[in-house]
Amino acid sequence: MSRVVITFGTFDVFHVGHLRILQRAAAHGDSLVVGVSTDQLNHSKKGRYPVYTQQERAEIVAAIKCVDTVFYEESLDLKGDYITRYAANVLVMGDDWHGKFDHFAGQCEVVYLPRTPAISTTEVIEKIRY
Repeated sequence: MSRVVITFGTFDVFHVGHLRILQRAAAHGDSLVVGVSTDQLNHSKKGRYPVYTQQERAEIVAAIKCVDTVFYEESLDLKGDYITRYAANVLVMGDDWHGKFDHFAGQCEVVYLPRTPAISTTEVIEKIRY
């Protein structure tokens, strides 16, 4: 039986930290499914729209060699539905979310990966501003 890994993110201003977490997520299974947060979801979470549109961000993520499927994540409350829809065996999230998705452990394996140190989209945007 193949192992399907699912992960989620905004992936705005794509950087090496995004690439590394996708590569490490992919290593946990045979195929990688990625939910890209919609512009509206990002605005509701962070109070701002992404620099790049959801279509542009999805296109960038889909072009990454280790990514097999990309879809739009429209709501944080639908993660369980997305896990079911894509028959995911493993949910991978960054460790900044540690413990927040443990309730899916009955549905799939839950793995939290360390973030790449010293890089974040917010930091990149701040560097560009100044």
